[in-house]
Amino acid sequence: MYYTLSNGVKIPKLGFGTWQSSNEDAYTSTKIALETGYRHIDTAAIYCNEEGVGKAVKEFLNTNKSVKREDLFITTKLWNDSHGYYLAHKAFKESLKKLQLDYVDLYLIHWPNPIRIRNHWEESNADAYKAMEEMNKDGLARAIGVSNFHPRHLDTLLKTAKIIPHANQIFYNPSDMQSDVVDYNNKHNILTQAYSPLGTGRIFDIKELKTIAEKCQKTVAQVVLNWCLEKGVNPLPKSVHGERIIENFNIFDFKLSAEDIALIDGLKGKSGSAKNPDVVEF
Repeated sequence: MYYTLSNGVKIPKLGFGTWQSSNEDAYTSTKIALETGYRHIDTAAIYCNEEGVGKAVKEFLNTNKSVKREDLFITTKLWNDSHGYYLAHKAFKESLKKLQLDYVDLYLIHWPNPIRIRNHWEESNADAYKAMEEMNKDGLARAIGVSNFHPRHLDTLLKTAKIIPHANQIFYNPSDMQSDVVDYNNKHNILTQAYSPLGTGRIFDIKELKTIAEKCQKTVAQVVLNWCLEKGVNPLPKSVHGERIIENFNIFDFKLSAEDIALIDGLKGKSGSAKNPDVVEF
């Protein structure tokens, strides 16, 4: 099952996240995910696990000849120390090398206003994005976008961008739906991707979710991931446990009721909230 980005590129509706996974854990968990059926893997330069992800992808393709590189969707991100035109090109080449790939399917600016460029973030983002547009034109990044951008950051970027970002990856779960960001994304045909779709772990203790899960004969995680799909969002759950990786993949065989969705929509503030990108200290 796929979403279609504004440039026609198809992206699997469910992705596999690797944030906070070590290089070794990312290698092992990515292999399990690919063997389970995930075809969409998300990493980033700052995760320091691109090598592990790349190794897992390479080994999987070498041992599963029926799956081609074009069947996979690999995302990575530009870190805060590499905003700018030349730095972005250099960082991207390093990511490709670590991933052992000729191209990625999606390349994102990780944060809009990191502390090292806070007095000139608009110019630095514009320069980095210009480089990314060239990567897209050259086929090195099939789609490009941003992460943690709010409407004000997107408005500024669009003053110089020739390509509207294809995706905006944000902290998104029932606790913080960032409705203003999602509304902006939808208005501009930007896919909303959800990192931390299962919150910070506290989401599993919310009694309303437990009740819905029991009714659906599913887990809380499966309910929340299914809810993300119902909202038109692209969730990227992360786990290093094989049974949970498999469990999180099995979310397409049930449908939440309108009442269930409304109930989940009302759980704001129960398991963490998004960081303000204009005051982060990194």
